[in-house]
Amino acid sequence: MTLSIPNLPLLIIAMAATSKLVFILAVLLLVSGHRASAAANDDPAPYFLGKWELLPNNPGISAMHSVLLPNVDEMVIFDATVWQISRLPLPDYKRPCPMHQNKATNVTNIDCWCHSVFYNVNTLQVTPLKVITDTWCSSGGLDVNGNLISTGGFLGGSRTTRYLWGCPTCDWTEYPTALKDGRWYATQVLLADGSFLIFGGRDSFSYEYIPAERTENAYSIPFQFLRDTYDVYRRPGQDDFRLENNLYPFVYLVPDGNLYIFANNRSILLDPRANYVLREYPPLPGGARNYPSTSTSVLLPLKLYRDYYARVDAEVLICGGSVPEAFYFGEVEKRLVPALDDCARMVVTSPDPVWTTEKMPTPRVMSDGVLLPTGDVLLINGAELGSAGWKDADKPCFKPLLYKPSKPPGSRFTELAPSDIPRMYHSVANLLPDGRVFVGGSNDNDGYQDWAKFPTELRLEKFSPPYLAPELADRRPTILVDETEKAAPYGKWVAIKVKSAEMLNEFDLMVTMIAPPFVTHSISMNQRLIELAIIEIKNDVYPGVHEVVVAMPPSGNIAPPGYYMLSVVLKGIPSPSMWFQVK
Repeated sequence: MTLSIPNLPLLIIAMAATSKLVFILAVLLLVSGHRASAAANDDPAPYFLGKWELLPNNPGISAMHSVLLPNVDEMVIFDATVWQISRLPLPDYKRPCPMHQNKATNVTNIDCWCHSVFYNVNTLQVTPLKVITDTWCSSGGLDVNGNLISTGGFLGGSRTTRYLWGCPTCDWTEYPTALKDGRWYATQVLLADGSFLIFGGRDSFSYEYIPAERTENAYSIPFQFLRDTYDVYRRPGQDDFRLENNLYPFVYLVPDGNLYIFANNRSILLDPRANYVLREYPPLPGGARNYPSTSTSVLLPLKLYRDYYARVDAEVLICGGSVPEAFYFGEVEKRLVPALDDCARMVVTSPDPVWTTEKMPTPRVMSDGVLLPTGDVLLINGAELGSAGWKDADKPCFKPLLYKPSKPPGSRFTELAPSDIPRMYHSVANLLPDGRVFVGGSNDNDGYQDWAKFPTELRLEKFSPPYLAPELADRRPTILVDETEKAAPYGKWVAIKVKSAEMLNEFDLMVTMIAPPFVTHSISMNQRLIELAIIEIKNDVYPGVHEVVVAMPPSGNIAPPGYYMLSVVLKGIPSPSMWFQVK
């Protein structure tokens, strides 16, 4: 029997006369489906603050955009064609060279430089790709089969849809007029049925579905919310200065199938079927949070229960940002203001939602938020001064922060081991199946510059979070992939074979699955972590091997169809992930 929290007051009264009250209450809290996961609360190696590894080769391009393709473990990295330059020549077998428009000269010339690659995260092999349309400040996401669908960009790329499959001979397929409106700095979100919507972009106060391949949209849907959240800086006697502060809005699919959308300092709930705003949320005070006053945001883990119909709440985390005028101060007055130093949370499915805030150890703008298999959040990259833009930031954030959402306020943050590479504007960070985090990019220069204060960054790193401490290696569980199903429909029970020297129990164990995001400009589109309901544990099905039965999510509202990195977490130590498809 599973007891819920609302029943506890009556139980406490009924058992208050017994001398075993404390013990019984402890047991009730443990068996309750609403308990916090013990595995997420553990600090298995409290004195290990992570480790950085500089990868021995770089891709020859700066990682402005990145996404990990399932099964093949190829990272797709690309920058922009607008400068007609990189550090990787387009190989002969990819020629003839495309024609690209140069942003500075407005002249279209032959461009024989590479602007996109496959980067194998295991072998570190670089495979050049050929992109025709300009991907500068574009958007993207993985479809149900793990293929990349990229959208938007600059100039001729702004209405483009692009498709990329993960095979050794694959390359981009592009449709330059597929979208109705230009989508530069837009956000792409995967819906429960596997379709995509794309929101906003510079001067595009609308959204639209991504059309089927080889088709074009005839219309888009006006979206007043993006006009309402658009900022300008009033200058008496001069034209208004464009601040915006609502580009790359945060868009999350919530468990009822609606979309939570945050831009600038405001947010709404949108019914994407009826194209109707269902509710407005309280504004988030303190400053602006979207490009160019760029914060980072994640949808905190969605916890599922054995009760198929149990309520699943969705909580959003937003960290950092800057004052609304930060971009103006940097661009025009050449002064860099301090970034915001707060993190704010709100349960967006609550009938009475409120923001709760707490202070970070340091202010941050343009950080990346990475969901880890433990349910914790890694805040990495960014700066303490300024905003997004060319040379508009300084004082890089070298130290990542580990944020533990299940801990009480005041004890959630840990500063981790620093990198020595500045990662500010145009940086990326992606979780890898082995539990490390891929880190790349940083270019606050209008082009490729090696002589700037912060040169165009080509180097790549991997960061090992504290759960990868060397002393924990023998305690790390392993999924026996060949003995575990690799795909399942919604609601099915799946048996996972786990190799571990320790016996398993429900209170030390969690099973999580994470959707690999499309990362650019401190936004991780479609990043999502689901903690699966554990149905049964069978220890020693044969020596040292155990079986964990979990229930797949009940619908695409919880987990949109596609590939996830599935991991078993034992006492705060995650296994390497396996790729698992839900549909």
